Amino acid sequence: MPTFHFSSALLVLLLALGMSAIVIPSLRSAPHSAHIHFKRKLAQSAAAGTQTQGQRWFGGSSTSQKALPFTLQGGRASTASADGEGKVLRMLMFGKPGAGKGTLSSRLVKKYDILSFSTGDLLRQHIAEKTEVGRMAEEIVATGGLIPDDVMLKVVTSKLDALHNKHWILDGFPRTAGQGKLLDQHLHARDTPLSLVVNIDVADEIILGRISDRWIHLPSGRVYNLSYNPPKVSGLDDETGEPLTKRPDDNPETFARRLQTYYAATSPLLSHYAAQPSNITQLVSLAGATSDEIWPQLENVLNSAFPGLSQRQETREQKRKHSLSDAVLARQQEEAGAGVTRISD
Repeated sequence: MPTFHFSSALLVLLLALGMSAIVIPSLRSAPHSAHIHFKRKLAQSAAAGTQTQGQRWFGGSSTSQKALPFTLQGGRASTASADGEGKVLRMLMFGKPGAGKGTLSSRLVKKYDILSFSTGDLLRQHIAEKTEVGRMAEEIVATGGLIPDDVMLKVVTSKLDALHNKHWILDGFPRTAGQGKLLDQHLHARDTPLSLVVNIDVADEIILGRISDRWIHLPSGRVYNLSYNPPKVSGLDDETGEPLTKRPDDNPETFARRLQTYYAATSPLLSHYAAQPSNITQLVSLAGATSDEIWPQLENVLNSAFPGLSQRQETREQKRKHSLSDAVLARQQEEAGAGVTRISD
């Protein structure tokens, strides 16, 4: 019996040691496996989140798509481009009122895979959706005060921080050298510095001479000029067929004041960006009398500095709209031709 107990005890001990030899390595490897699993899940979640956020436009958000609160600004984004080739386009465009910034930005967004954001639209979206920064801004606006630079920075960066590797153009911010420095500090802290600043240089007399020819489509902000960029159908927007309108400040007196304000605010900003390292933020000045003259220069800059920038594929609906506009134009031309024939007869 004692021998049996000793053998049994020995067997139990050996089994216990054997199990510990199996269990202990498993316990040692478990944290490593869990860490790898966690990193994989985190990467998958981040990729999914990036795709979702990159597709969300403030202008087209519904009640179920809330503006991202500015508190969600953590994390650094990679400086690799969306398709892994070249740099990411993070762009500001400056130009005098009426220089054609709106037209050129619209062309870029229409042709290339670029997102465009207006500071005013972002601010209105935050206020409408009652985000934290939106409530702060609404209180200031309600009292007739000016929104501080740090609040405007949060309005802007709440969107930019969510874009990660997306190409974008920002309109309406910064407007002063102080705002420019704040934006630079924020973007540099996240390894997402501005990569391109474009100055559209059009002579004052040219702008003042053509403001009477400018018409806009209010819902979209598309700009037309009867001299060099007329709509396909007179008085109607190319995309929607809706009527075009005049801006109330499109008169020489108002424009002269706006030009003075522009020079006072923008000259220090351009000096600020001219002092930045060109291998990080490139500053270019494009001169011309019309958007058609400047457009090839702008495309050349983008294609040279950002070879990974891909073009958009025109959707079926866009093709249908373009065909409809062309059909309406052809019909008008045909009717006009018929009218001339009848008169001559």
